[in-house]
Amino acid sequence: MNLFSAGLSGLALGASLIIAIGAQNAFILRQGLIRSHVFILCLICALSDATLIAAGVGGLGTLVSRSPVLISVVTLGGAVFLGTYAFMAFRRALKPAAMVAGAPEPMGLKAAVLTCLAFTFLNPHVYLDTVVLLGSLSAAFEGAERVAYGAGAALASFVWFFGLGYGARFLAPLFARPAAWRVLDVVIGIVMGLLALGLLWSFFSGE
Repeated sequence: MNLFSAGLSGLALGASLIIAIGAQNAFILRQGLIRSHVFILCLICALSDATLIAAGVGGLGTLVSRSPVLISVVTLGGAVFLGTYAFMAFRRALKPAAMVAGAPEPMGLKAAVLTCLAFTFLNPHVYLDTVVLLGSLSAAFEGAERVAYGAGAALASFVWFFGLGYGARFLAPLFARPAAWRVLDVVIGIVMGLLALGLLWSFFSGE
């Protein structure tokens, strides 16, 4: 297998794992719609994924998969965080506001960055997808091909997050109505809530 094929394999697998309705994507979508700190948040998500992918390809995946304590801590912490954010989303849905150009940002840069980092690193699926799964599959490649595979997977993250963050603005006319924000926040709340319940089920069932 040549470098191009290895890179393409990493790109395809990385995209298949990232492009899904999840907490991180829902957060970036909402920030993109209100055009709040879009670049830095997309960069944080993409670089975080790239770092975890590099760690997995470098062999950390085996270590993480053998550390049930680490997975348990992240799982419980992620469930609490996602549950809290779901509550906040449902509360916003009760009093939606139309998006107005130049309106005050609902979240400062520090709070947005910390929230983004929490969505990234308090989600055990992030570790399972990037470090464990992508890392273990990289064993099929050697040398430069493994590097190309990891680079392809990381590229998928950059393309997706920046596409999602900046592409969200094309939906701005739709979200000029409060009802649209209500629907979005309800959907976000449901997604976060289900993810939190899933993590709690995994934690208490020992799966």
